[in-house]
Amino acid sequence: MEDITQLSGQVTELAYALDTFYFLVMGALVMWMAAGFTMLEAGLVRAKNTAEILTKNVGLYSIACIMFMLCGYSIMYPLAFEGGAFQSLSTFGSGLLTTADNDAASVIAGDAYYSNLSDFFFQVVFVATAMSIVSGAVAERMKLWSFFVFAVILTSLIYPVQGFWNWGGGFLKANGFLDFAGSGTVHMCGAAAAFAGVLLLGARKGKYGPGGQINAIPGCNLPLATLGTLILWLGWFGFNGGSELKVSDVGEANSVALVFVNTNMAAAGGLVFALLLSRLWFGKADLTMALNGALAGLVAITAEPLAPTPLWATTIGAIGGLLVVGSIVLMDKFKIDDPVGAISVHGVVGIWGLLAVCITNPEASLKWQLIGIGSIFAWVFITSFIVWYVIKLIMGIRVSEEEEYEGVDISECGLEAYPEFTSAE
Repeated sequence: MEDITQLSGQVTELAYALDTFYFLVMGALVMWMAAGFTMLEAGLVRAKNTAEILTKNVGLYSIACIMFMLCGYSIMYPLAFEGGAFQSLSTFGSGLLTTADNDAASVIAGDAYYSNLSDFFFQVVFVATAMSIVSGAVAERMKLWSFFVFAVILTSLIYPVQGFWNWGGGFLKANGFLDFAGSGTVHMCGAAAAFAGVLLLGARKGKYGPGGQINAIPGCNLPLATLGTLILWLGWFGFNGGSELKVSDVGEANSVALVFVNTNMAAAGGLVFALLLSRLWFGKADLTMALNGALAGLVAITAEPLAPTPLWATTIGAIGGLLVVGSIVLMDKFKIDDPVGAISVHGVVGIWGLLAVCITNPEASLKWQLIGIGSIFAWVFITSFIVWYVIKLIMGIRVSEEEEYEGVDISECGLEAYPEFTSAE
């Protein structure tokens, strides 16, 4: 009997080790999405703004890691709190990250399934993803340090509060709101923050002319943008697959496999239907629309990648691809200048993803999906608008017209990403 007990304990420890390893690898895939966002944005802006885009993305990732460690994680996952809008002040900071972790006794007793630190790592790369969405939307005319100040606030407070409402045990979770991996909690959050910034920032010079004229401002490197999209596609397997949290038994392993397949099929559906619509609408196969179509499919399936069949996942992604093309065109009609289409991809399609949960998951409540959409958007947009406005008053958020004309690489970073295109005096 003692041998059986010992063997059972060893199996439990092995499952713990496997799930922890799985969690860490999936987190590393999500971290790799930072490279995807960086390459996508660098490819879709003009060459004279590339170095600043690169600096923003590596900087925001690092800021997100530090701020989430200092306070964001404890706000989002308080140690002792019963559902509500905000955590109790008495628990603030009690979840500050330490090296303490689960011991073998607690694991064998069934009190823990993976390392606490692996959970932090997986969560911190999510908050960095939300902030990356903001970067592309405000590209080519925002001050670098104003952007970094906003990153501090979003990653330490704005994102964690609404993250707590869903994943930390707050009122949305308690009332049946469903968002498996973050169509709303991550993607719509980032889009709402970006939308607030873009409204205060204004459009790039020359983007819109008199009489409703819309001038295309092509990106400098479409191969790089395509690479960035494929990196994001790969990273999304970690984003959605890791959100299953475990892989160490037959049921969980099968669930992870289904999440991977559905994630992939949604992206494929989004790309193909965005490409078809652009061909019908514009008469050409628009690569940038196709790339955003793939990302739209990924955002759409993120809210519920486990319940649909692969065919349903493809359909949900396809609708996301159609929506993103229409949304990008509509944004330009309203003179909302988003160089990479981030607000459309992550915001408009994020809303679609949350609503699509009601189609495939019988446990979903349309009422609470709508309340969740409204609550997350209102909190993030209003707080972000206030923060952007305060930053604008104190230090400004937009570079000068001359600096924008010359490119923010020189004014903000003092170097260019492609110096061979400049003359040496």
